[in-house]
Amino acid sequence: MCGILGFVGTPWRAHAAAALATLGTRGPDAQSTLDLGQVVFGHARLAVIDLAGGQQPMRSADGRYAIVFNGEIYNFAALRRELETLGHVFATRSDTEILLHGYAAWGEGLLARLDGMFAFAIWDAQARRLFAARDPLGIKPLMYAAVDGGLVFASTLAPFLALPDFPRHLDYEALRDYLACQAVHSPHTMLREVRQLPPASLLTFAADRGAAQVRRYWQPPAPGDAAPNAAAALEQVDAAIRESVRRQMVADVPLGAFLSGGIDSGLMVHYMAAAGVHPLKTFNIRFPQAGFDETPAARAVAERYGADHTVIDAPTIDADAFAAAVADLDQPLADPAYVATHELSRLTRQGVTVAISGDGGDELFAGYPRFAVTADRFPDSVPRRLLRAGVRGGWLPGSLLRRGLAGQEMMLYRQVELGPFAHSRKDLATYLRPAALAAAHPAATLELWRTLATAYGRDMDTASLMRADLWTYLSEDCLVKTDRASMAHGLEVRVPLLGRPVVDAVLEWPAALHYDAGGGKALLRALARRHLPEAVWNRPKHGFSVPLQDYFNGQWRPACEHYLGRCRELAPFLDADAVDRLWRAAQQGKASRRLAYTFVVLLIWLAHHDVKAD
Repeated sequence: MCGILGFVGTPWRAHAAAALATLGTRGPDAQSTLDLGQVVFGHARLAVIDLAGGQQPMRSADGRYAIVFNGEIYNFAALRRELETLGHVFATRSDTEILLHGYAAWGEGLLARLDGMFAFAIWDAQARRLFAARDPLGIKPLMYAAVDGGLVFASTLAPFLALPDFPRHLDYEALRDYLACQAVHSPHTMLREVRQLPPASLLTFAADRGAAQVRRYWQPPAPGDAAPNAAAALEQVDAAIRESVRRQMVADVPLGAFLSGGIDSGLMVHYMAAAGVHPLKTFNIRFPQAGFDETPAARAVAERYGADHTVIDAPTIDADAFAAAVADLDQPLADPAYVATHELSRLTRQGVTVAISGDGGDELFAGYPRFAVTADRFPDSVPRRLLRAGVRGGWLPGSLLRRGLAGQEMMLYRQVELGPFAHSRKDLATYLRPAALAAAHPAATLELWRTLATAYGRDMDTASLMRADLWTYLSEDCLVKTDRASMAHGLEVRVPLLGRPVVDAVLEWPAALHYDAGGGKALLRALARRHLPEAVWNRPKHGFSVPLQDYFNGQWRPACEHYLGRCRELAPFLDADAVDRLWRAAQQGKASRRLAYTFVVLLIWLAHHDVKAD
């Protein structure tokens, strides 16, 4: 796991070392740059495989290709054998060299062969062309900016902010998505001049023409009509997860696991034990509030598999730790679980270099109750149309708008904290000043999600909702949370439930296969009953989160109120009075705590990053 950056024909090549330094926590073991004339590559390394021979940037023996790579390729040994039969000779044991030779052999066809998490860039000196790609589900990040005929790319926004005179204007469309969903959605970033390469996308840049092109190389498959019966499906999933975990155990450094006490992380520990991981180290975080403490279930799993289990007490996340965790973000993310994951990662890194996570289980296996709430549950009617017209005409209170929404509009309303819902509690105009509101284009809120949720010929049914979450909530929230929190401490986190064996096995199955009398996630619940203690599977579902109201009125209050008091200074595009009213109501449990947290995180981020709100 690493941090990468590159410059192709830009005036900032002399600042490569300073920009690379911002990625130091992503790669604490080494930092190197490679000057290829028109191109400069930089790499901050966290050494995991081939500790001695896997240094980057890496060049091919003939000098034609050079690569920088962030991630892991889990089937690299099989790909190496295939390439050796084609005559390729390897100088290292690293998966990086597999990408270098694989691109030389197969070009863009390499991507279809990979099982891994990755963001990488390859410079072809002969063609004077850059090729970059990001993994299908967006586990690893990649950002880029085409400026004055050149290109800059990096793992995060931080290197761009370290470049002198790099334009840094706030992107109000990114702000809109953040306020709607607590996360910035690609291709936007909080800097108008920088784009995120979307998941499952590749970028090519022809240096001679100064032209960048981006396109998808993979799409989530449509759900099929045929599927194995439940018993056969269960065996296939069991084998697929077992294989995915086995592949992801390859490392030359100590491995461990996040163990929350839920089904997904518990199953990861089961399969790690089955793969022979020893010693098996597990880590979980404990909150004092009964509704948030999963320690007993986590301990039951650890004891079953003889794991060396570490429990981290959440009260150590005081106001300073909270603000420092948010300041580590390259762009704002208002998932409250990020702060807990940041602390969990800090202490986990003291014991291991690589941790296994259960991320992805809810998205691939229908674990969220919202997947069962489909558009056809909200048919339009005359009373609903009258209610909508009354609220929008101003002669009925905005609190009635929700009752008047139907179909896709209701689905959108349910999905966001703020949006284009005039006069309602979710009205983006309540918090954005007029000029900022116009620049944010509120009518386009969740445009990507809406497109994905209707891309399969169905009107936002369960299968399409599951697929829409893959490139929105999963890639832009859950995986960003895990990547940024872990990389702040030089910890690599792997997600076997998103490995190729699992994705290929289940993504084409119809949604009905994931449901039984107990609700969604039927296959993983059945595996849990087979493999895990009853304390894990015979209890209500718990999300990994934090008790926001307790923190707002307790340990985090000084930090929150400090930054909220600077709202007019830090965010002149916000209505500071409206934000203050929201905060005070949220403290009392009378308004959305998640939305209040969203504004606090934004203000902390703005205080630590020089971004122009013009």
